[in-house]
Amino acid sequence: MALSGINNDRGELRVHENLDELRTDLADYIAELSEAAVKERGVFAIALSGGSLISLMGKLCEAPYNKTVDWAKWYIFWADERVVAKNHSDSNYKLAKDGLLSKVPIVPSHVHSINDSVSAEEAADEYMFVIRQLVKTRMVSVSDISDCPKFDLILLGMGPDGHVASLFPNHPVLDETDEWVTFITDSPKPPPERITFTFPVINSASNVVMVVTGESKAEAVHLAIDNIGPDCPSLPARLVQPTKGKLVWFLDRPAASKLDGHQFSE
Repeated sequence: MALSGINNDRGELRVHENLDELRTDLADYIAELSEAAVKERGVFAIALSGGSLISLMGKLCEAPYNKTVDWAKWYIFWADERVVAKNHSDSNYKLAKDGLLSKVPIVPSHVHSINDSVSAEEAADEYMFVIRQLVKTRMVSVSDISDCPKFDLILLGMGPDGHVASLFPNHPVLDETDEWVTFITDSPKPPPERITFTFPVINSASNVVMVVTGESKAEAVHLAIDNIGPDCPSLPARLVQPTKGKLVWFLDRPAASKLDGHQFSE
């Protein structure tokens, strides 16, 4: 049984006993958001990230979700991507295609991946242009407090260093506020060249889900969620604060093990 709690401005916490329970709860939650968005807008615009996230979404490929989710209304984006060929083992697109997109009836033209044949800077510019066109036609909503796209759901993992998407600690792109999509050529994790959504876009989403598992990330979870005082280094994950949207953390027990004594309820 998942334990849940609210942590002031850090969103809703859902702590799961095991990964299977987390996968089921995550699939339920995504399916609910999809149904609500399709009912309200006729489409579901979702941005994915990389890492273990896709395998943790795997239940969506199984019954009942593979039949009950309105896959034809999904529009797929990436919150960050490595600037490598689409068939490269480091490609977030390949990860998502192999683990999810090839197993459910998503319309191929609704899958918006980056141009992998240009530089990181050009790829970021082109990706931002694609998103702008889809905002114009309202396939992607627009924020009512800025001109940013308002994705129905942005799904993020988190590294042990607290990075989200390709927004790494102490990197200049953390301060980027003008562009929707930016690029880096010096990622501390290989491969070095990446594109990434910026915080204004992440924080304009209707829903942001942070999926974090494993003991190696427990300290970063603590620093990202708990009230730790002004002297603590601010992790990128702590900057995930949807302006008018909802933030939900899906954690397993090991990842939540260093959280301050939250009162959880079943």
